[in-house]
Amino acid sequence: MVKEMVKSTVVGLTGDGAAADAMLQIDPDVVAAYPITPQTEIVERFAEYVANGRVNTEFVAVESEHSALSACCGASAAGARVITCTSSQGLALMHEMLYITSGNRLPIVMPMVNRTLSAPINIHGDHSDSMGSRDAGWIQLFCMDAQEVYDNTIQAVRIAEHPDVHLPVMVCLDGFQVSHDMEWVEMLPDEEVKKFIGQTPGIINMLDKDNPINIGGLALPPVFFEHKVSMIRALEGSANIIRQIGAEWGELTGRAYGLIETHRLEDAEVAIIATSGAAGTTRCVVDALRDEGRKVGLLRLRAYRPFPAEDIAAALKGVKAVAVLDRAASPGAPGAPILSDVRTALYDAADRPKVVGYVFGLGGRDLSLDQVASVYERLEHIVQTGEVGPALSYLGLRDD
Repeated sequence: MVKEMVKSTVVGLTGDGAAADAMLQIDPDVVAAYPITPQTEIVERFAEYVANGRVNTEFVAVESEHSALSACCGASAAGARVITCTSSQGLALMHEMLYITSGNRLPIVMPMVNRTLSAPINIHGDHSDSMGSRDAGWIQLFCMDAQEVYDNTIQAVRIAEHPDVHLPVMVCLDGFQVSHDMEWVEMLPDEEVKKFIGQTPGIINMLDKDNPINIGGLALPPVFFEHKVSMIRALEGSANIIRQIGAEWGELTGRAYGLIETHRLEDAEVAIIATSGAAGTTRCVVDALRDEGRKVGLLRLRAYRPFPAEDIAAALKGVKAVAVLDRAASPGAPGAPILSDVRTALYDAADRPKVVGYVFGLGGRDLSLDQVASVYERLEHIVQTGEVGPALSYLGLRDD
């Protein structure tokens, strides 16, 4: 029997507004956050909901992002459902607490508006902030548009609080291109969101006097290794939970989610791997080139951590050349972050494609349709000639 989808309401929202309105419907027990461009609208909008009595949330105004996540950790350890949000330098200031959050298995959700890290000072979007925290033990979901910000923020609560996961989740959206652009967003009724996320599970509650527990205690060499690996295994195992909850969301809304999304990849000879807004730009180029009879495709990463290595290898079977678009650099490394992970994922594939990478859009520089088309031209040249060229290039970098 096919489950009937719930009727949605279409509203105009920015990406930041979509995050704040998802938080409104979630009605978390505690939000502690500090405003930073281009995340500020989330905090301002949600603070208004608190002030107007539209949520029952305890809003904690703090003096820094480090304090914000510290307060969230305390609240989560006491059994509360907790959300925070940040960007860029704010995430960097939280860095110590990111590891404490995941190490203590605290299911905190954080909309994270991607913005470059200074210096020089720049307030525009790239992925240097979230990529710089990729090994902190957080699940990372990336959004292509405001609709996905809304959808992913609600799903993130279920994912984080699942008893087999119990880890924090970042919901990443591009600064300004998604955070401040107004789009149509389909929103569920409040009661359906409440039903979807359920009650706060309270699996961890160090204030339960009948079942006292210790959190964040000293773990010396005889136990630390096992503690860390248990967290790593939970993060790896979260892939199936993300798929399961994404499928449930699809039954409810018609918008199902996995770890990756493919576009016209079934018979493609060449493909681009991209995430966030760059995937939307690439999709337009794919459709235009397909009209010319060229066998091109797109693989979009929705989940970056856990990294969907098996999904990527299966989706690219038969593809002859692949380009990975990274909106972050990894100075001194042989490849940018996603490129390095993709190459590792494909290394043992029996018939792996040629793989090259591009760093683009640092500091918010636009990615153009022509630039994406030039990447497909290079991939087709690689297939025709076997000449791969440099493993890593910079797309849209001025020659002067």
